[in-house]
Amino acid sequence: QVQLVESGGGLVQAGKSLRLSCAASRSEFTINDMGWYRQVPGKQREFVATISRGGGINYIESVKGRFTISRDNAKNAVFLQMNSLKPEDTAVYYCNAVGVYERTGRGSTYWGQGTQVTVSS
Repeated sequence: QVQLVESGGGLVQAGKSLRLSCAASRSEFTINDMGWYRQVPGKQREFVATISRGGGINYIESVKGRFTISRDNAKNAVFLQMNSLKPEDTAVYYCNAVGVYERTGRGSTYWGQGTQVTVSS
């Protein structure tokens, strides 16, 4: 079992910045893709950004130019720098890790517990 622990959420005014962090527990699990998703009440969880082990990055259109995803493979960590925040960015943000168990080759996906980001107008 892999645990993902998130930090960095909070309440900020529109136009300000926040940095989210997520660290995965050490295990015999090779993480390939890490990412961030978000969810507001009554809506489905949506993709925000992902980064592959080799550094390939994808963003949802609405955050391009404002958010930057990065990772530290040695620490099994992923980060999301969020600049120029807007009220519509308000959501619970979830960290995601996709990988394989080294001994069995079995793939799996894990989620963090979520961290609240609230942007006031």
